[in-house]
Amino acid sequence: MSALLLAGHTATAALLGSSLAWIAAVVLLVIAVRAALYPVVRKQAMRSVTMDRLRPAVEKIRRTHTDPQRQSVELRNLYAEHDVRLFGGFLPMLGQALLFLGLFHVLRSFDRTAAAALPFGSTAHPLSPEVNAATANYLLDPGHVRAFLEADLFGAPLSAALAGAATPLTIALVAVPLALLAAVAAHVTARMTLRRGAGRPSLPGLRPLTLWVLPGTALAGAALLPVIVLVYLATNAACTLALQFLAYRGLPSIGG
Repeated sequence: MSALLLAGHTATAALLGSSLAWIAAVVLLVIAVRAALYPVVRKQAMRSVTMDRLRPAVEKIRRTHTDPQRQSVELRNLYAEHDVRLFGGFLPMLGQALLFLGLFHVLRSFDRTAAAALPFGSTAHPLSPEVNAATANYLLDPGHVRAFLEADLFGAPLSAALAGAATPLTIALVAVPLALLAAVAAHVTARMTLRRGAGRPSLPGLRPLTLWVLPGTALAGAALLPVIVLVYLATNAACTLALQFLAYRGLPSIGG
């Protein structure tokens, strides 16, 4: 992950300057991963439409075969005949989770001076500012570490979080809009997904969880997460919304 950040920063620094190049590196990384996942997401969207079309056949099998084992065999045969893989949607989710964990770890490792106080901005063995600035972050050498620590977005340091900040207003003016963008994009994506799946059985509480609780966590992140991580969350949420729109473009509405 550090190699990808380094490549993105190096490719854009001459054009954008060091501060914006770190932001561009994160944004381009998210877009590249999302673009790579598009064929998988598109195929999963097509399978979702197929599953909706197969719903009457599924209900008929469940009515006809009361034996759970026989029912399971018939359902597997039906899905196999129409190339439906029930767990195919986990691949994009896994890719997104791995990207976030790897990127979050590298971005957090730029600043290892915080004592273990905050859940997302601390380290068990804090370094002094001098040692931290002289310590490489994986493939990012100390020069890159110092450049990142000096980088800002509209005056808000990329490595700073709102909680415990010396200049909270400056950081809030950047962190809150980024978190709000992530929350709104997540909410709209969830609303689109639920609308397409109207009429399908779902888990109790899934609707409020996806519509309000999960987007709400992005707003909470405005206080706890560094600015550069909020840049990732906002970009990722916006790309997820765009990917959902493109993946289902031209397909019949599910549950319509």
